[in-house]
Amino acid sequence: MTAPLDRAPVTDLPANNKGRDRTHWLYLAVIFAVIAGVIVGLTAPSTGKSLTVLGTVFVNLIKMMIAPVIFCTIVLGIGSVRKAAAVGKVGGLALAYFLTMSSVALGIGLIVGNLLSPGRDLHLRPGAVGSGAALAGQAAESHGIAGFIQQIIPRSLPSALTEGNVLQVLLVALLVGFAVQGLGPAGESILRAVENLQKLVFKVLVMVLWLAPIGAFGAIANIVATTGFNAVTNLLLLMAGFYLTCVVFVFGVLGVLLRIVSGLSIFRLLRYLAREYLLIFATSSSEVVLPRLITKMKHLGVQSSTVGVVVPTGYSFNLDGTAIYLTMASLFIADAMGHRLTWGEQIALLAFMIIASKGAAGVSGAGLATLAGGLQAHRPELLDGVGLIVGIDRFMSEARSLTNFSGNAVATILVASWTKTIDLSKADEVLRGRDPFDESTMVDPHDEEPPAATPHGGGVPTNPALCDFEQVSLGGLVGRPAGPQRADVDG
Repeated sequence: MTAPLDRAPVTDLPANNKGRDRTHWLYLAVIFAVIAGVIVGLTAPSTGKSLTVLGTVFVNLIKMMIAPVIFCTIVLGIGSVRKAAAVGKVGGLALAYFLTMSSVALGIGLIVGNLLSPGRDLHLRPGAVGSGAALAGQAAESHGIAGFIQQIIPRSLPSALTEGNVLQVLLVALLVGFAVQGLGPAGESILRAVENLQKLVFKVLVMVLWLAPIGAFGAIANIVATTGFNAVTNLLLLMAGFYLTCVVFVFGVLGVLLRIVSGLSIFRLLRYLAREYLLIFATSSSEVVLPRLITKMKHLGVQSSTVGVVVPTGYSFNLDGTAIYLTMASLFIADAMGHRLTWGEQIALLAFMIIASKGAAGVSGAGLATLAGGLQAHRPELLDGVGLIVGIDRFMSEARSLTNFSGNAVATILVASWTKTIDLSKADEVLRGRDPFDESTMVDPHDEEPPAATPHGGGVPTNPALCDFEQVSLGGLVGRPAGPQRADVDG
């Protein structure tokens, strides 16, 4: 059978995709929406506060897609790997890295907090009394080792996908992935079904992302209307110190590690993920771009089995920005309330926050509630000081989310480099802009290449075990003949 004469060659796909990519208008609209939100928040505060529903609705629409994205990614990634030990190696290495980097981030926050001492001349406002206790009560539902372990176990398999708990989804997906892997050839039809489900999920996600300007407008208008600029004038030093610390951590720690381990540039990686950073800035949530990070890491050349384990796990255990925030905010509150901490107390607080930060993703209010819960358990007399930073927490959450996202992107590449599950030459080509990512459909252009004909006469191999899953995009999962670099890890 000969190929149709009018089919465009595969080498033209990137250019064609670029020609039909209209998403740059979407992100320009997000920028204008942010500016408009600031104007509305300053000139019409009452209107700005009422617009909070727009940002909430958009973030909730994105969050409803996270569970199916994680589930499909992990099941496909693990189900297509022959040796379970390979997945265990990736997961163990990732957890060790997460613990190490969290400790480094907490230590850096401790050092900068002592150098700046931004809360030394501040005093607790009467209106702040009691606010910390309320937030700690919110966090108490999730903190504690026993409660944390209980949260990981879902009440039922369907509830893991409907209650929005990332760790529950991760657990169920791991169990299903290993079960499908153990079924052997009998699990091939299940993998095909999950592929089709994943294509549907990403189609819905692309539709939802077109609502980003509306969500950004509502979220920014509400933040500015609620806090105003006067609320942050006496706390600018804390904010500036926190932002500076995050920048130093991203470029001075993550950037150096990335260059040493993989030889890749942190600047090119940030440019590759620029649109994700814009969405995070507009929504103050790194969860919004979790599906896009998964897709872009796969396009970068990281095998799906590694992406499926590292990225979702990192969103619960690799919160570098939150770790920096916890130590700096704790020192700020202690200074502001006249309870200067000794170095011994600071080390003890750091050790406690290493544990507390691991539950941040499961707490409503994330960093702020985790801070309140940690202070209540470790230094109860500092609890009411949380009220000092409530007004600027949303501004600081921008840097928290951006740093958390950067940490997870770099972690995925580092773990993949250590486990040799990344094509570094492809990654370099992508970061240099020579292998563009299709923003319009979240599909890797190479995945649109028609697969070779099979003995059965179909365009797709009938045996998914012969598919090169790590070369398949999350947005358009189409099997391709197995190449020399397969997802079947033999060592």
